[in-house]
Amino acid sequence: MCKGLAALPATCLKSAKDMKHRLGFLLQKSDSCDYSSSQGKKEKISSSQRLSQEEVRKWAESLENLIHHDRGLAAFRAFLKSEYSEENIEFWVSCEEYKKTKSPAKLSPKARKIYDEFISVQATKEVNLDSCTREKTSHNMLEPTLSCFDEAQRKIFTLMEKDSYRRFLKSPYYLDLVSPPGAGCGPENCKRNHAHSLDCNSNIISQCA
Repeated sequence: MCKGLAALPATCLKSAKDMKHRLGFLLQKSDSCDYSSSQGKKEKISSSQRLSQEEVRKWAESLENLIHHDRGLAAFRAFLKSEYSEENIEFWVSCEEYKKTKSPAKLSPKARKIYDEFISVQATKEVNLDSCTREKTSHNMLEPTLSCFDEAQRKIFTLMEKDSYRRFLKSPYYLDLVSPPGAGCGPENCKRNHAHSLDCNSNIISQCA
């Protein structure tokens, strides 16, 4: 022990030790509280990102239910991307956003951008439209209105509904989000499937926005 400490009365040394002990306890308690608070926040975030089975099952009722749900749209977009056909849903989404345009001055440039990207002969993401619909849409570009893409959008919606939507419902992108039937499901299988479902849910949602 150093001379400085040795010269202090025993009561002072005891008080110093007590103070050190109390500070150590408070620091541990503070760390514990911070950890608990952090864990609580993570659990809240995780909980808010989970989908109810009722929501997921509604996606199988109609394509409209699927793509009008933010996470359903994200899952469907991820599936189409895996098939290299995401241009269809991108065109549909672009049309939806276009119809929300409030300024008449912005209609023409926005319409031209959509047309050049999805419909023109040299479109980078050309969608599959019949010649009649394509010609009519091209004519609408002369004086663009909020409804100038309506027919083309309906055609692409119908195409997705009859084709890619049906495949989506049979794909892991959808099936992994649906709980397995309760009958014949053991506790271990249920836990494993549930955990796998949540992991897939997080992966698909991360591709959104």
